[in-house]
Amino acid sequence: MSVTGYGWAPAGACGGWARPDPYLAQGDMGGMGTVVEELETYRGELTRYCYRMVGSYAEAEDAVQEALLRAWRGADRFEGRSGVRSWLYRIATNVCLDALASRGRRALPMDLSGPSAGGTPPDLPPEAVLWVEPCPDDDPAVAAATGESVRLAFVAALQHLPPRQRATLLLRDVLGFSAREVADLHGSSVAAANSALQRARATLADRRGEAGEAGPALRPAGEGLRRVLAERYAAAFGRFDMAELRMLLHVDATLSLPPYAKWMRGVPDIEAWLTGPAIGCRGSRLVATSANGSPAFGQYRPCPDGAGYLPWALQVVEFSGDRISAITAFRDTDRLFPLFGLPARLTDDAPVTAGA
Repeated sequence: MSVTGYGWAPAGACGGWARPDPYLAQGDMGGMGTVVEELETYRGELTRYCYRMVGSYAEAEDAVQEALLRAWRGADRFEGRSGVRSWLYRIATNVCLDALASRGRRALPMDLSGPSAGGTPPDLPPEAVLWVEPCPDDDPAVAAATGESVRLAFVAALQHLPPRQRATLLLRDVLGFSAREVADLHGSSVAAANSALQRARATLADRRGEAGEAGPALRPAGEGLRRVLAERYAAAFGRFDMAELRMLLHVDATLSLPPYAKWMRGVPDIEAWLTGPAIGCRGSRLVATSANGSPAFGQYRPCPDGAGYLPWALQVVEFSGDRISAITAFRDTDRLFPLFGLPARLTDDAPVTAGA
């Protein structure tokens, strides 16, 4: 929801933006428009920050909207315009902390259990589990620059940190805030902010050690190589070419299937899944997009009546070196496909992009 544009103001607690009182003086209108436009320039980076905090893009958008509303309402009390970014992050952090206080942490399937055999169907989705969700890459250049800090595994690992430690680590190690700025943001001492950062780093290091058992260590691949590998993967999956997929997958690659807790590790189990319980994916079409700084695909399975293709999953594909290290297939297509600009259905003659 955009707030850009002169002469627009918050409509109230229900959210949204509405035109202000028409009897306001023109000078007031211009000043209000300037404030709104200034705040709006921070929406993108605040959304990425809030997404890492809460693990859900939809929740992040809501949090940023609430933060911008609070900032707009308090703009007349703000002093020192050079610190507007820190001021906005303070507000956004508090909004996220309030949201996190009312629910449990989000997770990926590997956070809940060990890997399972590929030849067995998944159990019913666990009740009351909140899943880490994918984030669309609206700006490919920004996505490339953020690197590991927006990967699904990193966002999931962040959820193991207490919320204030999570914010401290993101502000210091990802966004480059100083210890003094973070201390002021939290209303704490520099020593307390540094201590929180060290504890957060230690917890993440432990999580990375545990994650090493669930998949290969990340070795970033260049953009050109990732594009070629993504195109090869899309073509191989579309042909259901197991020989080609075996060549593309890392020996310790993982495949996870939220909202099911089931996940697999290793080429044999992934192949057993695809040729067993997931055999209905044969003949699928993949439409390229991008999520969490990685190539992603909208997967469409053939309609039962043979007329076109229906949404089945959003696949986020991660690479380590020249191999696929992880595939996460999100099944919530009703919500995710519109978010990623993917069509609700494919016809038999619809053009399909091969790679991201």
